[in-house]
Amino acid sequence: MKLIVLDRDGVINEDSDAYVKTLDEWIPIPGSLEAIARLCEAGWTVAVATNQSGLARGLFDAIALGDMHFKMQRLVMEQGGRIDLIVHCPHGPNDGCDCRKPLPGLFQQIAEHFHLENLKGVPVVGDSHRDLHAGMRLGGVPYLVRTGKGMKTLEGTLPPGTQVFDDLAAVTDHLLGAKE
Repeated sequence: MKLIVLDRDGVINEDSDAYVKTLDEWIPIPGSLEAIARLCEAGWTVAVATNQSGLARGLFDAIALGDMHFKMQRLVMEQGGRIDLIVHCPHGPNDGCDCRKPLPGLFQQIAEHFHLENLKGVPVVGDSHRDLHAGMRLGGVPYLVRTGKGMKTLEGTLPPGTQVFDDLAAVTDHLLGAKE
């Protein structure tokens, strides 16, 4: 199985320091939906792992989150693709869970869902250190995008082996070019 794990906010859709709370605020980054469809067409399985502490903070509820994910799925499907699994952490930073990135809980859920022992060699695409580190804990390969918080993330020290791309479309170009 060719699996890829994507962060949501800042990779697939525009991010906001005030949180993405509504359907109207969920705005796809240009080219991201098409990139997912291209990956699917090439036989990739797409999973999304996303921290959603806005739930714990009371900024939106599970219904609003479900609506945003339904919109994301629908728009990807309109491009001819699909997202095979979406996992999210609903907890706040001080809740003591194991699923909030940079902890590996979401990535363990993904591995278990697809009956994998680990995520060795799986591309993990994010715009922050916590995305990259969480995926690496299970053997994922870090890909940083400059969208979302990516430019700020570039100011720090990146995990060893991190590849940097302008956006998800550029990651897709790289992966499909390397795999064809």
